[in-house]
Amino acid sequence: MSLLSDINHPSQLRRLSIAQLEQLAVEIRRRILDVVGKAGGHLASNLGVTELTIALHYCFDFERDRLLWDVGHQCYPHKLLTGRNSRFDTLRQAGGISGFPSTAESPFDVFDVGHAGTAIASAIGLARGESLQGRDTRVVAVVGDASIVNGLSFEGLNQAGTLDRQLLVILNDNSWGIAPTQGALAEYLAKFRTSTLYEEVKRRAKQILPQVPVIGQSMADALGHLKEGVKATLSQPQIFEQLGFVYCGPVPGHNIAQLIEFLQLLKDVKHPVLLHVHTNKGEGADFARKEPGRFHSPKPFVVENGVATIPKGNGKSWTAAFSDALVELAAEDEKIVALTAAMPDGTGLDKFAKTFPNRFFDIGIAESCTVDVAAGMAKSGLKPVVAIYSTFLQRGFDQIFQEVVLQGLPVVFCMDRAGLVGGDGAVHHGFLDICYLRGLPEMTLLAPADENELKAALRFALAQPRACAIRYPRANVPKPMGDAPPFVRGQARLMREGRDATILAYGSTVEPALDAAELLASQDLFVRVYNARFAKPIDEDMIRTALSAGPNHPVITVEDHSIVGGFGSAVLETAQELGLSAQHLIRLGMPADRFVRHGSRSGQLAECGIDAAGIAAAVSEALNLRRANTEPRPGRRDVSLAGPPVKLPRAADAKTGPSAC
Repeated sequence: MSLLSDINHPSQLRRLSIAQLEQLAVEIRRRILDVVGKAGGHLASNLGVTELTIALHYCFDFERDRLLWDVGHQCYPHKLLTGRNSRFDTLRQAGGISGFPSTAESPFDVFDVGHAGTAIASAIGLARGESLQGRDTRVVAVVGDASIVNGLSFEGLNQAGTLDRQLLVILNDNSWGIAPTQGALAEYLAKFRTSTLYEEVKRRAKQILPQVPVIGQSMADALGHLKEGVKATLSQPQIFEQLGFVYCGPVPGHNIAQLIEFLQLLKDVKHPVLLHVHTNKGEGADFARKEPGRFHSPKPFVVENGVATIPKGNGKSWTAAFSDALVELAAEDEKIVALTAAMPDGTGLDKFAKTFPNRFFDIGIAESCTVDVAAGMAKSGLKPVVAIYSTFLQRGFDQIFQEVVLQGLPVVFCMDRAGLVGGDGAVHHGFLDICYLRGLPEMTLLAPADENELKAALRFALAQPRACAIRYPRANVPKPMGDAPPFVRGQARLMREGRDATILAYGSTVEPALDAAELLASQDLFVRVYNARFAKPIDEDMIRTALSAGPNHPVITVEDHSIVGGFGSAVLETAQELGLSAQHLIRLGMPADRFVRHGSRSGQLAECGIDAAGIAAAVSEALNLRRANTEPRPGRRDVSLAGPPVKLPRAADAKTGPSAC
């Protein structure tokens, strides 16, 4: 008999025995393994918090109380227990449930969250807000040992110590983030895990708990005894105690009965408490526990006889192409060093780390710190390459400005996952990097169109005296577009001639732009295609040539980025500076005022009209408007051209035309 299928609300957990809760944990893991195995998603982190999630929902009422997940990629058991089991098969799919907490899905999700380090500070705000409004809502924040080293987490810990009310921070310590947790705090926590601390805490708790009635007795005395028991086993000052927390732990994170004991003891303490819980990432699946990094966010996999295999996809990823290129260039130049913020596997730097272990640095989930470390290395004469996802590099913007660009230092930023990212959705799209970096003086922004260009772009960037940023998507590199000529600062590359229209494509959109040109050629429409290569400095000759072809000649810019402040905006601004009319310019990109939700990357590209069919349709529409001599919708201008309308097929999974984005 299935327990999970009968759980529609977490209050139902309180009807179950401990043995039944343990069986429920088995069923939750089985459900997660089945769904993630078929569709991909975050695996090891969710397997690791199953018992903790059950215990939290058993002890608290999170319709009234508040539960905040730091990062959020460990929320699958939480979703299964809060009424979303029946839809769990739609995880990360278009129109399905998100792989992260989502306020649109459930009142049990407090924030839409996908970046680390935010939970403690947000929890403090909630706690203060509830108190100011006369409510005694309990607030719980679950934070990983990798997230807690983030600067924002420490700022939150410092603030939490000033609270005079309930706040429970649970430190989920599995010694892993996406990669092994880095830094001195990781070593500090490891000492706790290997000490005799837990046995003493458990002994004291068992003495105290029977004395605590269901209601009435103050928890303060009991907690005081427990606190002294904790302190008695420590030979050095306790960092969390110094910040104003009552520290408790570590306790085992896979023993539901003991977790419930401790949560019941601590949930009503009128003072900030930190409960240190030791879990195993990948618990319940030996293959995930042995390789938690590989199974952090795997693609679909197959398990046979306890062995999981992730089938190799067709083609080579941009990440792998970057990895190969950087290792090759680093072999030529010993001054090249590589840094990342807790993402050696995701950025492809794991290969660099194995090849040049003394020249690789994982700073942990601390993007701002990573940028500043790179600045120091550059100041010393090294050539640092900082590989961070586009969405996460946003967290280091001020450091890029102050410590790198303002100082005129040659740091190379390699931004993986630039643009639409598929199943991770809005919390992870890299849709702002052109916008937030383009305003920095002397910053060079470039984007390659294929693997050969990626290597050429890296070679160019490493030779520059100032900062450069290279962007590329979460996708496979396209087939080579011939040998890549060396990058020359501010010079585009003409890929195809055509008389009827011009497409200015940036980075990964060059391939669909060329495919769109082929579609149009089958309709006797011939389109010139530029590979812009640079968003800053942009090629003025390219813009002058495109916009000087006349008002009957539409010009389309294409980018896998927000339409606001991106490559298309740079073209418009340059046209104005050159005194050129841009009335016949059309910009394609991600929407200005709505988020693109999770789904397949191909579906997202089609939704935004920046796949081949969408680009071709935009060109066709522009030409049809001119033929009909009709006024286009705002933002597009027209002149008439002779000839019948041209019809082109849209991609099967496209929901809207290019005008939607």
